[in-house]
Amino acid sequence: MKFIPFDLEHSQSIWEQKVEFNLTESGVHPITLNELIGDDQDLLDKLLRLEINYPHVNGIPRLRELIASLYAGAAIENVLVTVGAAEANQIIMQTLLEDGDEIASLSPTYKQVWGVAANAGYSVRPFCLDPDKGWALDIEDLNRQVNDSTKIIALVNPNNPTGHILNDEEMDEIVMAADRVGAWILSDEVYRGAEREQEEESCSFFSKYDKVLAVGSMSKAYGLPGLRVGWIVGPSATIEELWRRHEYTAISAGMISNHLAAHALSPEVRIRLRTRARNYISSGYPVLKQWLDCQTGLFSYTPPQASAVTFIRYHLDINSTVLMEKLCQEASVFVAAGDAFGMDQHIRIAFGQEKSVLDEAFSRIQRVLENLRKLS
Repeated sequence: MKFIPFDLEHSQSIWEQKVEFNLTESGVHPITLNELIGDDQDLLDKLLRLEINYPHVNGIPRLRELIASLYAGAAIENVLVTVGAAEANQIIMQTLLEDGDEIASLSPTYKQVWGVAANAGYSVRPFCLDPDKGWALDIEDLNRQVNDSTKIIALVNPNNPTGHILNDEEMDEIVMAADRVGAWILSDEVYRGAEREQEEESCSFFSKYDKVLAVGSMSKAYGLPGLRVGWIVGPSATIEELWRRHEYTAISAGMISNHLAAHALSPEVRIRLRTRARNYISSGYPVLKQWLDCQTGLFSYTPPQASAVTFIRYHLDINSTVLMEKLCQEASVFVAAGDAFGMDQHIRIAFGQEKSVLDEAFSRIQRVLENLRKLS
C-alpha cells in the first residue's frame, strides 16, 4: 500500500522555518515562559527543584483533575494525558479500529485522522460542511455516509479550517447517526476556548453520548503548542485501553510540561490565557477582513465563529499548493493550501498575530496576487 503523507504537516516541516511570516499556525501567537509563570515565585521555585524524571504515565493527578473539570460529568479516571492531540488521535485509531471498519470524517478537516485511517487500509467516507450555507453541516450527506460498517465518526469542532462551530441541532444529528449504528464519535475539540463571536465556550460532545472520545490540547486556545500536552476524555474503561497504547507510543508527556500545563489550566491562569487568545483573535480578524474586502472580486469567505484562521476561496486559475509555494518563495509568507484539507481553490490564513505582522504579510501576499491577476 502506498503511504499517504500528511500534506499540511509536511509543508510546515519544509517551510515554517524558512519564511519571514508564518500564517499557517492555527493557534494564536505563542506565549513566553516568562509571561506564563509571571510573578509566581512559588511555581518558579517548584520547577527549579523538580527532578527531570518520568511523571505519572497517564498525566499527573492535578493536571487530570483540571482537565476533567472542563467537561460536564467527567472525573479524573475519564482523562488520559498525551503528547499533544496528535498522539491522542493516533492511539484512538489504533485502539478502536478492526478489520472491515470504516470511518466517516467531516470535510473539510485537519486530515490527521483521515490519513492515519487511509494508511492503515481503512475506508474513509467524507461528510461535508456546505460552503454555500456558511459551512453548515450537510445532514443528508452525514446520513448517507454513516452505515453499519462505520466504527468512528471523526470531526473537529470548532472546525479546522473553517472556524465553524456545530450548533445544537448539528451535534444532535451527529449523535443520532452514531447511535443508529453504534459508532464512536471522535471529537477533536482543540479550538474550544478560542471562540470569536461568543463569550461562552463551545459545547463538548462528551456527556452527549456514551461513546465519545473528546480530544483537547494546550496548543490553540492557550498559546502553548511547545508544551506538547494533549488529552483524551472518555469512558473510563476505554481510557484504560488507550493508556495501554500510550505506553507503546510515547510512555508519557514530559515532567515539566505536565506541571506547566497544570499551572496554565488552574482557574485564574486559564482565564488569563483564554482572554489573551481571544484578544488576538478579536483584534486580528478585522485586519484580515479589511484586507480581504479590499481585494475586489478576488476572495469569498465565511467569517469564522472560532479559531484564529479563516478558510478563504480565491478566484484565480492556480492550484492552491502551487500558490502556497509561490507565496513562500516570492513573498516569504506561508499560508496553508486548500489541498491539505481536501479543497483546492482555497487557502487557510491565520490572523492570531500582531497588527504590524499581519499588515506586512498581507501587503506581500497582495503584490504576488496582483502579478498573477495581470497574467491571467
